[in-house]
Amino acid sequence: MTSVLLVIFVCIVYGSFVFGFNGEYFQDVVTEYKTESVTYNYDRIDEVKKKCGFVLSSASELKLDDSRFYSIKDDLNVESGDWEQEVGDAPIMPFDDRDIPKKSSRNPLKLVSFWVTDVDLKHRSKKYVSVSGDMLIGITLDDSFSEKPYDGGGPQFQIWPNHTQISMSFQGIYTETKKNGGERVLCLLGTAMLPSRESDSNNPWEWMKGSDQNYYQPPLLQDDQILLVLNSPMTFTLTNRAIRGEMSSLNPKSNQKYFDKVHILSQFGRSAHYEFGAEKIVSKACDPYPYQDSFLKGGIDIYKGIGRFCEVLEQVTTGALTVVPNWKCNGTDSFCSKLGPFGSDKAIQATDGSFKDVTILIQNLRCQQTHGKGNASSAKVAAVFRAVPPLENRHNAAWRYGVSNLTVAAEGLWKSSSGQLCMVGCLGLVDAEGTGCDTRICLYIPMSFSISQRSIIVGSFSSSNSSTSYFPLSFEKLVQPTELWNYFRTATPHYSYSKIDAAAIVLEKNEPFSFRTVIKKSLLHFPKLEDSETFLSSLSLLSEDLTLHISAVPDPLPKTHRQRIEIQMEILSLGPLFGRYWSSSNFTKDEETPYHTKAEYTEKQLLLNVSAQLSIIGISYSNFSAIFLEGLYDPHVGKMYLAGCRDVRASWNILFESMDLESGLDCLIELQTLPIIYRKQREDILSHRGVEGILRILTLSFAIACIFSQLFYIKHNLDSVPFMSLVMLGVQALGYSLPLITGAEALFKKPAPQSSYEMESYNLEKSQWFQVLDYTVKILVMASFLLTLRLIQKVWRSRIRLLSRAPLEPHRVPSDKPVLLTTSTIHVIGYILILIIHSVKTPELEEYVGLVQDFFLLPQVIGNLLWQIDCKPLRKLYFIGITVVRLLPHVYDYIRSPIPNPYFAEKNEFVNPSLDFYSKFGDIAIPVTAVFLAVIVYIQQRWDYEKLSQILTFRHYKLLPSGSRVYERIPSKSIEAELASGVNGNATRGQEHGDDDDDDDDE
Repeated sequence: MTSVLLVIFVCIVYGSFVFGFNGEYFQDVVTEYKTESVTYNYDRIDEVKKKCGFVLSSASELKLDDSRFYSIKDDLNVESGDWEQEVGDAPIMPFDDRDIPKKSSRNPLKLVSFWVTDVDLKHRSKKYVSVSGDMLIGITLDDSFSEKPYDGGGPQFQIWPNHTQISMSFQGIYTETKKNGGERVLCLLGTAMLPSRESDSNNPWEWMKGSDQNYYQPPLLQDDQILLVLNSPMTFTLTNRAIRGEMSSLNPKSNQKYFDKVHILSQFGRSAHYEFGAEKIVSKACDPYPYQDSFLKGGIDIYKGIGRFCEVLEQVTTGALTVVPNWKCNGTDSFCSKLGPFGSDKAIQATDGSFKDVTILIQNLRCQQTHGKGNASSAKVAAVFRAVPPLENRHNAAWRYGVSNLTVAAEGLWKSSSGQLCMVGCLGLVDAEGTGCDTRICLYIPMSFSISQRSIIVGSFSSSNSSTSYFPLSFEKLVQPTELWNYFRTATPHYSYSKIDAAAIVLEKNEPFSFRTVIKKSLLHFPKLEDSETFLSSLSLLSEDLTLHISAVPDPLPKTHRQRIEIQMEILSLGPLFGRYWSSSNFTKDEETPYHTKAEYTEKQLLLNVSAQLSIIGISYSNFSAIFLEGLYDPHVGKMYLAGCRDVRASWNILFESMDLESGLDCLIELQTLPIIYRKQREDILSHRGVEGILRILTLSFAIACIFSQLFYIKHNLDSVPFMSLVMLGVQALGYSLPLITGAEALFKKPAPQSSYEMESYNLEKSQWFQVLDYTVKILVMASFLLTLRLIQKVWRSRIRLLSRAPLEPHRVPSDKPVLLTTSTIHVIGYILILIIHSVKTPELEEYVGLVQDFFLLPQVIGNLLWQIDCKPLRKLYFIGITVVRLLPHVYDYIRSPIPNPYFAEKNEFVNPSLDFYSKFGDIAIPVTAVFLAVIVYIQQRWDYEKLSQILTFRHYKLLPSGSRVYERIPSKSIEAELASGVNGNATRGQEHGDDDDDDDDE
């Protein structure tokens, strides 16, 4: 023992150096050691032989070399079987259903699992072998039941809302008997911690209604008088596959530990051995083979792969199968709304024959393939088909192995000559002769797909007995492109397009000729076939680019908050490629040729055929089925134009009477996608950032040139300087100062990177190239800000000069107070209107500041009207140039491609549509308004106020008030003369004037 511990210690120390020492590694090692060191005591073997005397009396002698001893742990396990308790006054456990709505059709499941934990071959007799085991029995609505109890953990009782379970430990004997055609029997005595019952049989679990302490620490009784007997067939076959059990209390009925008898029923588990041999029963349903059903006659290409059928079958049967409504049925409601051979509970009946959310699981699949002459092959297949009601927990259903009227055990034959898997099915429990095996199951793996055939599995249940009445029940499993990578290696699936003409109509309606489209096609780039790749590889990469997984919001936006909605669009086929391209071994050298060298894929072919599947995930769209799409992709504009079909989930009679359905599908759907996310999105985002950084540098440089032009202009036009609006200049200074205060990218803040992908992208953004661009932008912004302040200083000092003249007439000096008041009023009203219009989404204040900058000429227009100017305070290059600078982002926003990834939308510096509450309308309305303001300023400066007032006079009505001499200008030369001579004895003012002249000379 010491040596074993030493070895384990050395392994732990070595592992700590190699893998890094951590608590999890140490805990795993110790747990494994504890598991291996568990010892099983058989101290009750004499008591077991006494209590199990009725079993030993019929036991046959065991052979010393019997290999069945080594399969006891695999064959005699019960995995999530069913149990029922006889009606009486002594239930074994309570169940807390306080959280289940009274009108809910969802019923709790009574599940039981049993594991053989030890077979003691050293202590055996001629008729028995000692064994130990653990049992977990409970009532549940959640998905936590299938976990095996910890070995050596001991008996436990656990309860919480919607879940109760009892774990028990057993020791006993394994025997065999010749009864019932030969059975393997386990007889064991168990120990458990049972919840205490009250004396009142009508309310035995009063403690559940008490305080939380009583609820989570209920009164328990230790009981070691529990007898468990499990009977299993010697070999598991189609008709003999059930494990039956009975658990009873050996206590007298007067004892508080007594409970009524519990009956257990389960099929064999996943690791048990199955023996094929039901050829006679199979022939009743499948002779002659193949059975001629609607699928075989429907012209669908079927998988006939050689050597890999069992492997493919196991892969495609993973997951749930969808039940198809009986839309072709024309009969009575009981005939057409029946779920094939299966029984129905309240939840299934509530679907009214639409079978919405009813699924079928394939369990315990067994497949043996044999090869014949040439390329011929065949396979024997056995499985269990379990119907799952809409409200049953899918996780629990996948692990359940109970036998009921919702399970059909099947066995059958597949041949490569037809590709049909024909099986006979037995509902629930049947006798050894298979009297109740009257269900025919035909299953196919299609190789041809279309808008009405999107299933990787299709099949049906039909009756092989004329006395059984139900309409054939069809089932399917929709194909997913990601599932096709390893399905087919010796065969190639294909897609047949049938809605291309309908998609072309969608294209014509949604893509009219426009100048904007021409610009996009010539300047912008969208996902397309890669020239450097082979044709099939290029199609596969483009399919990945066109795949869409994105969040969405309803249109129009709801006023109340709704939960997140996810949209998923999987590309099924693109051009001749179905699924994804995974190997070059399946294609010829011609197919490996780069696409641009192939004659049929030249510039003349502008559009690509595409098929897809659209799903909407969200509580509000729980009734929304998947849409099958087919149409055209235009790589020049990045849009898909699609026609679609939707699976209509309605009762069978509604579907039968609907005249506008195609194969039970609603195909009156049209869809157009916007430019989509693509594989090289991060590269394009960085490219956008680089281009936008350069654009910012160019526009800021041009703005600086315009400001310099205005500074030179006012040096030679001093008389017009006071009439430049300080509010106009202040708006521009504010626009330049915000980035300097909060950072160069303050208007477009970046979220902190959350994932490794985002971290990598974040690091790319910090590259030297982007740092150079950022620093250059900051320097130019600083220069623009300082030059604008210089303009403000010039205007301010010029107005001080006017105030210095004699006699003092301050009312004749232009004042920006009414201009500020009027401009502020207009913008506050505008902001309130925008808040009202966009009540769902509150616009950012910084973004509205951007709008104020776009309308920077508004204060100048108001000032020109108030001051009744007859001069030209602004140079044309200045106000027209700055207007152009403010318009460029909107022009770029209008014609540019959308941001490739919405999750990185906030990283777009130049424009950001995720913050743009003006939408595309703003990209038109704002520039038009800005140009209109520039035109007004031009007109105001070209014509003096009197001439403009005459032009705007219609008959006796004047649009402008009569002219006033309040703001009549005084020539700048006289101002300078007065200041130089020191009129009114004000030497201080003369000194200020001299200082300002010095500043002008410095310029």
